[in-house]
Amino acid sequence: MSAYELVIGDKSFSSWSLRPWLLLKVAGVPFIERNVRLRQPDSREQILTYSPSGKVPLLLTEGFEVWDSLAIAEYIAECLPEKALWPRDQMARARARAISAEMHAGFPDLRNELSMDILNRHPTPELSAGAARDVARVQEIWRSARAEARGGPFLFGHFTVADAMYAPVVTRFISYNIPLDPVCRAYADVILDLPAMIEWTVGAKAETA
Repeated sequence: MSAYELVIGDKSFSSWSLRPWLLLKVAGVPFIERNVRLRQPDSREQILTYSPSGKVPLLLTEGFEVWDSLAIAEYIAECLPEKALWPRDQMARARARAISAEMHAGFPDLRNELSMDILNRHPTPELSAGAARDVARVQEIWRSARAEARGGPFLFGHFTVADAMYAPVVTRFISYNIPLDPVCRAYADVILDLPAMIEWTVGAKAETA
């Protein structure tokens, strides 16, 4: 039996759920998936049966709960050091943690104006100045990381927590047809082509069928 159970929300729009789900999938870690439909009258009640925070995602393991996407990622990385879910190089690891924390805590205008909508495609919206800055900053982060990456197509070469943290933004940029330079477009394509991302999208379609 799997040592991990992951409680998530709707795959169409639960960006926070995607992050630890994708991390576990790409790392090849078996887990039991529990789904709670969001935006329903009883959603919070249903989530509270699992999570003391009343929010998803939540990782159930070893007899206790870990909530919050970044906390879950840190826990998984600590439990499975052989997976190298943070870069092994100290400076790269610090950079990966910094940009992951920046995504976790920042980009409010991007979140508000480009909400995750993985199954649909929209015309490019007219962004506020704040959202435009957020979009530019994300692409700056991607370009900088890719310029220093070694040994693979992800932000730090191989897939890490940082890629899981930015994967939902990739889907937002595609859903809203946000212009990407060649480096950022290539990175976005790498994320979208992951078998796990394809599986997530198939799951989103099944939820709405």
